[in-house]
Amino acid sequence: VQIVESGGGLVQPGGSLRLSCAVSGFTFRSYAANWYRQAPGKERELVAVVFGINGFTNYADSVKGRFTISRDNAKNTVYLQLNSLKFEDTAVYYCRVGEYWGQGTQVTVSS
Repeated sequence: VQIVESGGGLVQPGGSLRLSCAVSGFTFRSYAANWYRQAPGKERELVAVVFGINGFTNYADSVKGRFTISRDNAKNTVYLQLNSLKFEDTAVYYCRVGEYWGQGTQVTVSS
């Protein structure tokens, strides 16, 4: 099983990024896919989830209206679109599918 995140980087406040999470090694479409983040000195928090069967999504209050999670089951990939980024969105973003975690991708919001 492999989960690989990409798309992080340095962006100015108000900017956008699109994170990708490529999944291989198991039946992706049956599982909910989650994005978490962990800022320095803070606990890891759930940012967004998209369910496998019906595609239902849910978001942390801190990102509602700014972030969008989506999935492409044909490509075994989960996306997280980050818009209107704020300083406090700076963190390592992790993808989790089932019991499996990726290594994370750094998002830094700085002017």
